[in-house]
Amino acid sequence: MCTWKAYFLLKLPVYYLNKYETRIDNITVNNYRYKIRKLKDYQQYHDPSHRAKELGISAATWSLFGVVWPSAHVLANTVSVLNLEGKRILEIGCGIALASIVLHKMGFNVTASDNHPLVKEFLDQNILNNKLSPIKYETGDWNIENPLLGKFDFIIGSDILYEPSHAKLVSAFIDAHSSKRVEVIIVDPNRSNRSKFIAKMDALGYSHNYEPFIYTTDYGVLIRGRILYFHR
Repeated sequence: MCTWKAYFLLKLPVYYLNKYETRIDNITVNNYRYKIRKLKDYQQYHDPSHRAKELGISAATWSLFGVVWPSAHVLANTVSVLNLEGKRILEIGCGIALASIVLHKMGFNVTASDNHPLVKEFLDQNILNNKLSPIKYETGDWNIENPLLGKFDFIIGSDILYEPSHAKLVSAFIDAHSSKRVEVIIVDPNRSNRSKFIAKMDALGYSHNYEPFIYTTDYGVLIRGRILYFHR
């Protein structure tokens, strides 16, 4: 290998040189332990075919799908005590889809959705890890309508308001896939776009209330936020 090329490769971040690395964590929700495969850390990146880039997912945001965020823990624990028998449930921006896996384990009719090209691969593996039957999955790009998704009676999501555009995009996506009577739960860790999102949902005819949450991560970090409840 020529000297300049070797120097160039040594200077590249590790995620450009190798395929992404993963790990398996044991995550307990409502006294049940789930084996969850996720990315090893935030530094992972692997998009050789540019599938993610073509979907608008940059190298900086590529790894976000593969992390079980504190808000995802809060959402999973919140829905794990609900009786959702007979309801069609949709998780939007699911990422690792912890809440969907929990609801699926409970026997409910849940569909996970996201727009990252690797979400289904991780979801399928985590279903196998936990010895569950296949789970429904559909692409859920908030910028594009997906007629295959259909309408749902119960829609959930966690930490999905982190970009300024998300207040409008997420509210419109929820409305497009809501049944005439619908309940929505969004776990938000005090993102600055929350007020705009609530205003958009109000304008679309959804009533709302909330409850605050405090969650301590495995690393001892305290996370505060709100569990937002909407209904129509």
